[in-house]
Amino acid sequence: MIKKNLVLDRKNQKPIVFDVFYNTTKTQKPLVIFCHGYKGFKDWGAWDLVAEQFKNADLFFVKFNFSHNGGTVKQPIDFPDLEAFAENNYSKELQDLDDLINFLLSQNNDYLPEIDINNITLIGHSRGGGIATIKASEDSRITKLVTWASVCAFGKRTSTTGDLEQWQIDGVKYVLNGRTKQQMPHNYQFYLDYKANEERLNIQNCCKKIKVPHLIIHAEDDPSVKFEEALNLHKWNPNSNLLKLENSNHVFDGKHPWIPNTLPEALQTVTTFTTNFIKKSGA
Repeated sequence: MIKKNLVLDRKNQKPIVFDVFYNTTKTQKPLVIFCHGYKGFKDWGAWDLVAEQFKNADLFFVKFNFSHNGGTVKQPIDFPDLEAFAENNYSKELQDLDDLINFLLSQNNDYLPEIDINNITLIGHSRGGGIATIKASEDSRITKLVTWASVCAFGKRTSTTGDLEQWQIDGVKYVLNGRTKQQMPHNYQFYLDYKANEERLNIQNCCKKIKVPHLIIHAEDDPSVKFEEALNLHKWNPNSNLLKLENSNHVFDGKHPWIPNTLPEALQTVTTFTTNFIKKSGA
């Protein structure tokens, strides 16, 4: 069963668009929630093929767009809503994730009979890895954490640093999206939110609090998020498992759009290793 572009409406907040992939067995399956990264979206590249493999491993897989990622309900791919993108921040993404988890575990979720509410894995790619790590450190419902090419610190990111004085004066700064050629706006509120919540958003401290099974996957030659960041995550949680990939990149050799009906070798390795980790780690 594959259901695309389901909508979670929220009072006085932007809706969350999400997909579910699962086998209809009427038996409870581990819930896996995937968090995309910066300038990412749930339908990027080969994420659908990845989701199908989780389904085939008899997991209940959910991927979603953060509410302010720049997509809309009618157009969830790419970035038609740059005004929303400009108003995104880490706190909103954490709230989105919490709201989605709350819904998936509620009686309002028609798919609840298919879900083992005591077996919940978060997967985060890149910036989404940081969000997933923070959430796993503060929410006892999360039973496993997997990060793919994850950042280890939000304070070092270009969206948080730069010419702060000029950013404050202008109220907005722009980052070029190399693929779409859009100038992606970041309102100064992004920095203010980060500073106001800096303690909560400290990935290092959060990583040290992780008590559940934790898998870190990172390409040794990642040009976007250096492998050193994976080493830091592993150092901060010595009980974690670290898989180093050779001869790959930040998106494990995927790209958007992805035309083939099979995964690139690196992403296949990531997917297989992750599904095995989730199933072998138990509840």
